[in-house]
Amino acid sequence: MTRGEYWEHVLNTYRLVSVLSDKNDGTVYRLRHKEKAQDIILRSFAKPVPAYDVLCGIVCEALPRVYDAVTLEDGQMVWEEWIDGLTVAEVMETGKYRYRGARRVLTAVCHALTVLHERGIIHRDVKPENVMVDKHGRVVLIDLNVSRQVSAASRDTVIMGTVGYASPEQLGLAQSDARTDVYAVGILLNVMVTGKHPGEQLAKGYAGRIVKKCTQLSPDDRYPTAAALCRALHSIFPVY
Repeated sequence: MTRGEYWEHVLNTYRLVSVLSDKNDGTVYRLRHKEKAQDIILRSFAKPVPAYDVLCGIVCEALPRVYDAVTLEDGQMVWEEWIDGLTVAEVMETGKYRYRGARRVLTAVCHALTVLHERGIIHRDVKPENVMVDKHGRVVLIDLNVSRQVSAASRDTVIMGTVGYASPEQLGLAQSDARTDVYAVGILLNVMVTGKHPGEQLAKGYAGRIVKKCTQLSPDDRYPTAAALCRALHSIFPVY
């Protein structure tokens, strides 16, 4: 079955609410069940994204539920939880975050990354547009379109990620791993508290020191894991 044929089958049960994204790497649809009036996300890819197969059935508060990943003749269709909320980029249209607020968001991001990294998945595109906050305050890391699975035999073959958030190794200088995502979280922290890339304005105080550690040129000089970064985020202002 092709993606076109699968889509026709889907429309027997769901109606299209909107096209959320339409890019070269895939299209994202918001659908609504015709009888239950429940919304869901359907992602369509010309090439399968292995991370979605891995995440099927995994429950993590900081990641969207992936209900099914269907491999087809010409690609993949992924059924994913609909999250009713705003991206961090949209939240920041009304102003910057204070450190405590940024820390709360990034704690969830680090938790999501830990779950991914434990399964050999590198997100490779952590940025404000890919972090959502729902109407209840739940923080969710979305969009694994450019993620990759890491193994001893695997190597990056295509430069992927978003300019400004991509680590040096994503630009072809070395092999990406979990520390690639740590780099992007550091950039994200700086943008959340200053509104600018650290190359333009480094965050002040403790936040700035975390950003500098995250964004070291050599991966060996960064926090080794997302969990270690999370501990650093909380080491000055612990949560009670």
